[in-house]
Amino acid sequence: MARKAKKRRYSRSSGSDVESEMRRYKKGTAKSGRKGRGGRVKSRKQAIAIGLSKARKKGKKVPKKASKKASKKRTTKKTTKTSSKRKSSKR
Repeated sequence: MARKAKKRRYSRSSGSDVESEMRRYKKGTAKSGRKGRGGRVKSRKQAIAIGLSKARKKGKKVPKKASKKASKKRTTKKTTKTSSKRKSSKR
């Protein structure tokens, strides 16, 4: 039998960084940008991203960001048909 590919995992310590950032977000003290000049964190996703970024800087095990090219390949293009000749009822 073929071995299953391992899932990309986050380290437990990186999870604690995200938890601490979420606590700061819930209190309303989490700020974004260099030295907090970007303003307050307004969404949960933004708080999680900041926590993961801090974990990366500390050298903890965090999977790489998903590339834009990979996400574009997954989506399919939709084509729309337009009629070239349109008849008008008014004369």
